[in-house]
Amino acid sequence: MRYRFIREESQNYPVKVLCRVMRVSRSGYYHWCQYGETNLIRFERIQLIAAMKQLFKESRQSLGSRGLKKALKKYYEINVSRGTVIKLMREHGLVCQQRRAHKVTTNSKHSNTIADNLLDQAFDVPEPDTAWAGDITYLRTREGWLYLAVVIDLYSRRVIGYAMDKQMTQELVIKALKQAAVLRKPKHDQCLFHSDRGSQYSSKAFRKVLERYGIQSSMSGKGACWDNAVVERFFGSLKHEWLNNVIHIERQHMKSDVDGYIRYYNHRRLHSTLGDMSPVEYELSGGVAEDNLTEKVSDFG
Repeated sequence: MRYRFIREESQNYPVKVLCRVMRVSRSGYYHWCQYGETNLIRFERIQLIAAMKQLFKESRQSLGSRGLKKALKKYYEINVSRGTVIKLMREHGLVCQQRRAHKVTTNSKHSNTIADNLLDQAFDVPEPDTAWAGDITYLRTREGWLYLAVVIDLYSRRVIGYAMDKQMTQELVIKALKQAAVLRKPKHDQCLFHSDRGSQYSSKAFRKVLERYGIQSSMSGKGACWDNAVVERFFGSLKHEWLNNVIHIERQHMKSDVDGYIRYYNHRRLHSTLGDMSPVEYELSGGVAEDNLTEKVSDFG
């Protein structure tokens, strides 16, 4: 009925506008004009499966049925039920990777100055560059360990600074912080940086960099891993979604892989806490979720 209506009204209005109003794709409409209803269903099914496979490959086999359903709606304007996604994933061998635990690298046995926990798990931040969080994790290669330090803006969950090295030093976290500061230029005395109590973050050299940029220090409670949960979740996603079951021979190979994931994470990975938007998209929208996206109504559930 929708395609017939579009054909009848195409003399009065552009097909593009009519398809948007009727919530169907133009390719689907033109296929219906050429081949009819039966072949249209087959054509839309092929489109759906191709989109699922592309998204699954792009995520490096990490998207489950919920994530695929959201991504199909977001990037292809295909609205299908989760049950349909589960069925098609099973039929086409799209098996999501299993999560592995990752090791905590904090070394809090030192005599450095410890800052108060000013963040106090207030992860929902109303404005950008008012609260950042950072941490270090280890990455295994056959050449040896590679350590990754990141800085995340809690407003958008965007990775705004990161650094990698074969040694876990104060220079590593300083480099990540400087990258974030140069990129974002936070207002003096209006930005908070939260971390664990590790010796790298409590070092005199790191505190001097914080002071230089007018950033106030905040640190987790002793043994309280949930105090820095946003960064811990990022590390878990990195290892589960991207690095799991991949053998990295050299550190340089690992560095390239991490670069790729951070680009994917910032620009394409959808976050439920951001209204199913990517961090960069959330920032560009001013923190307003896009609830009025055009949906393609599918015949598959």
